[in-house]
Amino acid sequence: MPSAVPLVRVVRSGLEESVHLGHVAVCDADGRLVAWAGDPQRLVFARSSMKPLQASVSLAAIGRELPDRQVAVMCGSHEGESIHVRTVRALLRRGGLTEEALGCPLDYPGDVRAHARAAGPRRITHNCSGKHAGMTVACASAGWDVEGYLRPGHPLQRRVLSAVRLATGLERVDVGVDGCGVPVHGVPLASMATLFARLARPDRLGELAQTVSRCTEAMRAEPYLVAGRNQTDTLVMSTVPRVVTKYGAEALSCAALLEEGLGVAVKIADGGERAAGPALLRVLRLLGVVSAAELRGLDRIARRRVWGGGKVVGHLVADVDLRRA
Repeated sequence: MPSAVPLVRVVRSGLEESVHLGHVAVCDADGRLVAWAGDPQRLVFARSSMKPLQASVSLAAIGRELPDRQVAVMCGSHEGESIHVRTVRALLRRGGLTEEALGCPLDYPGDVRAHARAAGPRRITHNCSGKHAGMTVACASAGWDVEGYLRPGHPLQRRVLSAVRLATGLERVDVGVDGCGVPVHGVPLASMATLFARLARPDRLGELAQTVSRCTEAMRAEPYLVAGRNQTDTLVMSTVPRVVTKYGAEALSCAALLEEGLGVAVKIADGGERAAGPALLRVLRLLGVVSAAELRGLDRIARRRVWGGGKVVGHLVADVDLRRA
């Protein structure tokens, strides 16, 4: 099997101090591999990169129109800022629920300012509370058991698994437990790229086409609700009009290229989150999706700073090349 290849170098004071290895897959909506680096068949857990598809399943069960902000937070990994908490709370009210219905763990906000103001960890400030709120409202709307929605055999999770099979084209999908407690899906990296290509071409997703389109539309309209202050997904979608991006834990970054109908999946082998943004932007630049001007506007991600003594003394440098089919 192909080995991981260098994706991002950490340069401090002119010396290459560390190297992050990883894998890249770029696929079209037919599942054809069009570009890659390393091992595009590397098995990965989808983690939060699956949220747009999970949210589309929840939205289908809810069965009524929701505002962009509420749909976007269902798709997001938010930072627990006040705008995120207010939006999750408003979403829960759609199902007549409160934050006690959430099954995600207690956690502090990820945002530094929000964390400093927090009296303690709460479920609603967990980064996945938007996804969980959407799932609980879906259960309340469909008449399913709300308390058991984390179980793999729950009607909602069975529908999510069917959607994953449809979007990846796989018959067999590994199922584990995500950090927030919901079922997490293990698939080849190329299958994640195929899934994101089909987010860009939702007609390939059958009865979910409408809700998938609604989710990507909301993410584009409200990127701050998808992540938050200075976060890669928010900054990229606020700057580049042609993509929908979603980060997942352990340094998996995925993107749907809306005009090209392609999907991108980038995995940093060691799970080093600092390398995920630079690697993704490098791939998007190689694919011609991000202009030079847009890349300059995203310099804080593309060339993440290395600090020493309170000053910038280096950068993360992504310089991987893609092999083409």
